[in-house]
Amino acid sequence: MGHWNRIKIVKCQILITNFFVLLLGLSMATMAVVTHFGDHFTVIGRASLERNPYETLRYWAFYVGIGLAGLLSLGAALSTIATVREAHGLMASGFLCFALSFCILVQVAFWRFHNPTQVEDAVLDTYDVVYDQAMKSPSSSLWQELAVIQDTFLCCGKKSPFGLLSSTGAIMCQGQEAMREVYAMMLCAFLWFAIHSYCGLDRKGRYTLTPRSHGCQPQEPSLFR
Repeated sequence: MGHWNRIKIVKCQILITNFFVLLLGLSMATMAVVTHFGDHFTVIGRASLERNPYETLRYWAFYVGIGLAGLLSLGAALSTIATVREAHGLMASGFLCFALSFCILVQVAFWRFHNPTQVEDAVLDTYDVVYDQAMKSPSSSLWQELAVIQDTFLCCGKKSPFGLLSSTGAIMCQGQEAMREVYAMMLCAFLWFAIHSYCGLDRKGRYTLTPRSHGCQPQEPSLFR
């Protein structure tokens, strides 16, 4: 195998690696956008509170994800151009982007290892503040925000040590999602009753089928009989 063939093989390997790195950057950018603008994340982040513990963490995760995706994509693009044109300066710039991306990933992994429940705690803290303020002033806008949060997460208040909800908490559980579940239960009950009572939904009245007679021909009905 000649020297030029080995160079071509190395170039092909670099181009394939850059392609997968570019896909990784695009996937990370998509995940950051979906995480930031998803229903379960925006409904908590948009709670009208003086201090939202989750809002800061949400924006921080979004900017870090977009920045990391940009560095990976930029590094892959620079490395691809440098491989095709054999430009040493562009190749150095591409490796610099990869080095910065690696440092960011190390920091994120370190944070995730030492704070494994920080995101969950921030969501629960925000829900606790919204829940407590909505209970204190049912006429405020936080009442509607709490109903939207509960419909989105399919939850219903906080668990009582006695296993019962207060009258206010019980009313709050009657959101749109709860109403849809009630309608679904009523429809299922109706269908079950209709099937077990042999009553078809497309039939009018109750009737039986007459068996066909094989021994004689059917006669046409006459109007002058």
